[in-house]
Amino acid sequence: MELHEIRKKLKKELDKGRYEHTKGVMYTAGCLAMAHGYSVEKAMLAGLLHDCAKCIPNDEKIALCEKNHILIHPVEYESPYLLHAKLGAYLAEKTYGVSNPEILHAIKVHTTGEPDMNLLDKIIYIADYIEPGRDKAPNLQEVRQMAFQDLNVCMAQILRDTLMYLMSRGGSIDNTTRMTYEFYKQYLDNEA
Repeated sequence: MELHEIRKKLKKELDKGRYEHTKGVMYTAGCLAMAHGYSVEKAMLAGLLHDCAKCIPNDEKIALCEKNHILIHPVEYESPYLLHAKLGAYLAEKTYGVSNPEILHAIKVHTTGEPDMNLLDKIIYIADYIEPGRDKAPNLQEVRQMAFQDLNVCMAQILRDTLMYLMSRGGSIDNTTRMTYEFYKQYLDNEA
């Protein structure tokens, strides 16, 4: 499927706010790809599809994951919205015809991250956080500048801010996010 065809289909699948966010991530991913020497087309496609499962109701997310043998961790049963990344990677392949493993992987890990992410993984994770429609995250202006300078430092800052926010809310935190921060915090230590 071509990018414009996927956009038309997603416009029907996502609510208005999510569709606007998706476009923002797509274009931000393209800009980050240019800045860091990655394929703009692949980055834009991954950005466009990163939230393709986001507007599916949570009980349906769980049912679709179970039906398609997508592993669900206990924290994902508690917070089923986290499943949109894994389920999104599945739908990107089955519904939208994406076969590139890098694109599918970037969609799969865009919410929790994972230690030692590849270039596209970091581009999508960061684009999701900094796209122009985002305005509530702490240190956002600083993080946006970091994104075009050093993706590893940027990852560390986003992960630290995300964990601090999640801890302040008292909710459950996916262990993968903790492990991802443990991996990337070395880049913050190097900055100090």
